[in-house]
Order: sequence, then structure tokens, then C-alpha cells
Amino acid sequence: QVQLVESGGGLVQPGGSLRLSCAASGFTLDDYAIGWFRQAPGKEREIVARMRRTWSGANTYYADSVKGRFTISRDNAKNTVYLQMNSLKPEDTAVYYCAADESDTWVRPVYKYWGQGTQVTVSS
Repeated sequence: QVQLVESGGGLVQPGGSLRLSCAASGFTLDDYAIGWFRQAPGKEREIVARMRRTWSGANTYYADSVKGRFTISRDNAKNTVYLQMNSLKPEDTAVYYCAADESDTWVRPVYKYWGQGTQVTVSS
């Protein structure tokens, strides 16, 4: 069965950290670029971070709002991608999703598989 499963979300205080995981089954995650997205209540979904395939150079992209605080990484042995989130702010509160992009381009991504999402709440 092909699926992506996110985990690691939760409630954290401002300034805290969380690490989200995105585990793939039924396919090889490193055959795809990966995107992490988030959607806050009443807002549109937005891209947070992206990473290309390892053999494409594993280039990364970060939204300005998270640059310097979030880090995307891969563990190909575990078929898993991570999003390390540090210095969290209340405005980071959202449901976070990972998605597998079969195009491996920045210009026209084609997200073929999506996870179900994991809630991140940043609040004191």
C-alpha cells in the first residue's frame, strides 16, 4: 500500500522545537522530491520547505517565514523525511503535510502522494 504518514506534531510553547517525520511505504521516497506544507485555519495551504532527490543534489528551499528556523532532511535508509522546527512561533500553528513530488523540479512540481497531516500548535 502506497502511503505517506506524518508524525511528531503536538503542542509546544513559543521558542520550543518539534521534529516532524514523514514515513513512506509502498514506494521509495528518494525517487521523489519532497515538500512540507502547512495550512492554518482560514488560510490557504502554503509551502514551508522542499528538498530534491538525493541524486539531483538534494537542494533545499525554505519559505522566508521559516528560513533559519526549519530544516528539512532525509534518511533514505528509513525511507523517511524530517522537518526540524526550532524557535517556534504562534504563527507556525497549522496542520503540516508532506507530499512526494514526482517532477523533482522547482518550477512545476507534481505532488503525487500526500500524507494525512499532523497538527502543530504553538501556544503558551
